[in-house]
Amino acid sequence: MRLNRAVEYGIEGLTVLARADRRRSTMLREVSRATSISETFLAKIFQKLVHSGLVRSRRGFRGGFFLARPASQITLREVIEALQGPISFPIPRRAPTPSQIPDAGERGLLQQALERTQAKVRAVLEETTVADLTTNAFAAPSEKLV
Repeated sequence: MRLNRAVEYGIEGLTVLARADRRRSTMLREVSRATSISETFLAKIFQKLVHSGLVRSRRGFRGGFFLARPASQITLREVIEALQGPISFPIPRRAPTPSQIPDAGERGLLQQALERTQAKVRAVLEETTVADLTTNAFAAPSEKLV
C-alpha cells in the first residue's frame, strides 16, 4: 500500500486544524504557511475532506475551515479513504512460466496472507486518530503486526 502526496498533505493540514482554536475557523492561507504546502493543492485536498464530512468550511468574513468533529474522533483510515480510496493490497499480477504456475492452494495462501495484512493495517489506522498525531506522546506500538 502506498499513500499518495494528497494523503500526506491532508493529514498535515488536519493536524493544523486540530491544534487551532475550535471556536474559529482557520484560513487556508494559515494552513499553507504552517505546512509549507501550496495553497492551491491544499484547496483541492480540503475540498475532498469537506465532501467526505471530515472538515467543514465557512464562507465570508472569518471564513475558513474547521474539523467537522473532534480530532480524537477522526481516524487515519477515514482520511486515507477520503483522499485516496479504499485501503487494499493488490495481488501481484505477473505472467508466470508454466513451471512457475502455483497451484490453487498456493495462490489461496498468498490471498489469505494479504487479507490478514490488510486487516491489521486497517485496524492500526482505525485506532490512530488525528489527535494522536498532534501529541508528543504518540508512539508506535511495540507489538509485531504480521
